[in-house]
Amino acid sequence: FKAPSTDHPALYRELLRTNRVHWIAEEPPAELVREKMMECHFRFRHQMALVPCVLTLNQDGSVWVTLVKPARAITPGQFAVFYKGDECLGSGKILRIGPSVYTMQQGKNREESPKKEEIDKIEPVT
Repeated sequence: FKAPSTDHPALYRELLRTNRVHWIAEEPPAELVREKMMECHFRFRHQMALVPCVLTLNQDGSVWVTLVKPARAITPGQFAVFYKGDECLGSGKILRIGPSVYTMQQGKNREESPKKEEIDKIEPVT
């Protein structure tokens, strides 16, 4: 897939999953264990600005990362690095990425007007 422009919504994602995170100070942070989720910041390229996100801890030590606003060009194989303030919490390799903003917008457009076949499938209540 080649996006028509560098800002095309197909390049933006707001959800990703890492492998087991390597935590630096606490393994994993107490708040994340207690609440099963934690707000922090993340980046996946050295010079990029920190992006607010919410981490959701999985049983296997991996995390789902939900970004407050979509980020461009997240790629499996890159490392997601997590921060609280100036403190680096740890990092995990990006394994999976969620649907692009473009895909999500397509889905929203479809939801508004169900196709005729879908309407035909709805059984009348008896």
